[in-house]
Formats: sequence, structure tokens, C-alpha cells
Amino acid sequence: MMRHRLLFVALGALSLTACFGGKKVPPTLLTLSSSAPAPANTVRSANAGDAVTIDVPVVPKELATTRVPAHAGPTAVAYIKDLMWVETPDRQFARLVSETVLRTTNRVVLDSRQSTLDPGLHLSGTLHRFGYDAQTGTVIVRFDGALSTVGGTRVETRRFEASVPADGTARSVGPALNAAANRVASDIARWIGG
Repeated sequence: MMRHRLLFVALGALSLTACFGGKKVPPTLLTLSSSAPAPANTVRSANAGDAVTIDVPVVPKELATTRVPAHAGPTAVAYIKDLMWVETPDRQFARLVSETVLRTTNRVVLDSRQSTLDPGLHLSGTLHRFGYDAQTGTVIVRFDGALSTVGGTRVETRRFEASVPADGTARSVGPALNAAANRVASDIARWIGG
């Protein structure tokens, strides 16, 4: 029985290492959390076309990973030691925006898998920057959003950006990225309105 437990633990450790590309997993993983106050009651209803669907943003290759990029110049990208996401930042950012819109507006918020219920307004976009910039000593979150109505009768685009000071270490970059992402998510929620 003890051999089976040890084998199970060893296999679990191997599978976790495989999930992170064979790299050593840091003691803690980074996630995003909404700083908007949670409403007491989130029961909502919407007329046709009033819901908002939020897509997972498109990301460049440097962000299609669980590692956190650090820009050392206009063409050099490294990754911050001992800092990894629970999952890729595009999915976490979409959830953060959804949660912030839910908490700060009266909108019914859907993800892309629910869009057949009522696509209403549709938020899509590209998450261009989501990491540390060594030249400025800040983390930068930059999102180009596109908000379209059902049927594409009207499309509006807007760039959102926030930066927060950090020193380039795992200890400072994680909280700074969460703060910058929350600023962008709040700006997006105000843009969507309702």
C-alpha cells in the first residue's frame, strides 16, 4: 500500500512538472483577482441584445505561456525568475474583465461559450503587453478592445493601458500586474457601461 502511495506522489509530481514544460515549479503561482467590491446579489436579467459577451483576448507568443515576460529593451524579452501564472494570462484577464463588469455594472455577463443565449454586445481584443518593462521599472498592461453590437451593426475600438511601479522581482511584479490589470478592467467596464 505504501509503495502505491509513493508511486502516486511521484507520478503527480512528474505530471505537474510536465504541465509547466519540465521547468521547476515555483513555490507559489500567480493569479489575478478583482479589486472591485462584490455586490450582495448578482441575479440579473437582460432584454435581447443587452447582455455582454467577453472573449478570451488574442495574445502574442511571449504571453502564450505561464511565465511572466520582462522586456529588457525594444527587442529583448526574458522571463522573471520564480514567477509563473496558474494558467495563461489571456484566460485570466478575460475572467478578471468579466468579474469586474459583473461587479460594477448592471449587465448580464456571458463568456463566449454562452453567447448563443444572447450575444448582445461583444467584447474582443488583443492583450499586447502583460509583463515587466525593465527600462521604465514598471509593469505594463495594454489591451486593444473592440466592442461590437449584435450583427456587427456598430463596432467601436479603444486602447487601454495601465502601468504600476515594480522592481523586477517576483515579489513586486505579481501584485503590480494584478493592480494594473484591475485598472484596465475597470476602464473597460466603464466603457461597456450599463
